[in-house]
Amino acid sequence: MTQDLAPWASRPDESRGRRYPEQAAPGRTDFQRDRDRIVHSTAFRRLVYKTQVFLNHEGDLFRTRLTHSLEVAQLGRSIARALRLNEDLVEAIALAHDLGHTPFGHAGQDALNACMSDHGGFEHNLQSLRVVDELEERYPQYNGLNLTFETREGILKHCSRANAEKLEAHDPGGVGMRFLDRTQPGMEAQLCNLADEIAYNAHDIDDGVRSGLITLEQLEQVPLFEDFRVQTLAEFPQLQGRRVLYETIRRMLSAQVYDVIEATHAALRKADPHNADEVRHAAHLVQFSEPMRQASVVLKQFLLKNLYRHPQVTQTTLQAQEVVRGLFAAYLADPLQMQAGFAARADTARAVADYIAGMTDRFAAREHERITGLKLLP
Repeated sequence: MTQDLAPWASRPDESRGRRYPEQAAPGRTDFQRDRDRIVHSTAFRRLVYKTQVFLNHEGDLFRTRLTHSLEVAQLGRSIARALRLNEDLVEAIALAHDLGHTPFGHAGQDALNACMSDHGGFEHNLQSLRVVDELEERYPQYNGLNLTFETREGILKHCSRANAEKLEAHDPGGVGMRFLDRTQPGMEAQLCNLADEIAYNAHDIDDGVRSGLITLEQLEQVPLFEDFRVQTLAEFPQLQGRRVLYETIRRMLSAQVYDVIEATHAALRKADPHNADEVRHAAHLVQFSEPMRQASVVLKQFLLKNLYRHPQVTQTTLQAQEVVRGLFAAYLADPLQMQAGFAARADTARAVADYIAGMTDRFAAREHERITGLKLLP
């Protein structure tokens, strides 16, 4: 099953294993088992009602955390195949990387982090790890999904030093170590980080135009988009409406994918790693070329200014944050308002954060209305 992998790829038969040892499964590698466990998890199903930029009530066609994760997995597998990386591991990481996101996107995360400022804060990447390590309850022998080290490493995309030190104290030499010794994760984890960026930049353009908050005319100031729009209209001069948008985004995505493949091949030739362990001690290898990186930065700056900080988005963000703050205060004052398994835990603040982070947008809004009598979101 590993004969087509590059020397620097992660091999399931060389995995650092699971926290609780298990016998190998017939017909599936450990990374395939990880992917399957993630897909069948409760947290994965909840992603369908957790939002990216637009909240769940604002439209059925906007991206959710679930559709985003699927898009990251598709892009990741395409690039992994060209680089001869382990596609199953890439898919597992991609499908799990947002499991710890709060309801209401980054608005909910920021609000929950502020609520937890006196209790260790809240990091959504660390929360995704908590989901697969502790919060899922599917097996009789242990909490969590008991995923392999390599999948867990990829899920923990970012981590503060303080939290990395806590992880290291609990699990010496584990997934927190690289944030302390400044080494790199495996190639598959690096790839998922970049596939995540490519995916959300593209679909936020699509959702932004669909919502009417940004226009094709505004996007003319973004070279990465405009170059491909001009190409599209030169080849199809009669094309109009959403077909122009879709074809432009398709070409933009393809160009970014091919750029990553070429730039990463160049980085690999320079670093010349002979195995997956040497990747960890090299510079970051999965990358854009410098021109593409700069073009991506300009696109992200455009989206920040014109979409994420659009007055309509900001207004909804403020309402969503009020929902999270209200729920946190209510549950902290009366833990019995939560489900029994959370209410009984000794660390009340962290239990409240876990409970809120696991909510979908609509459940959080309903709970807030039930507790406070205020209907802040439809």
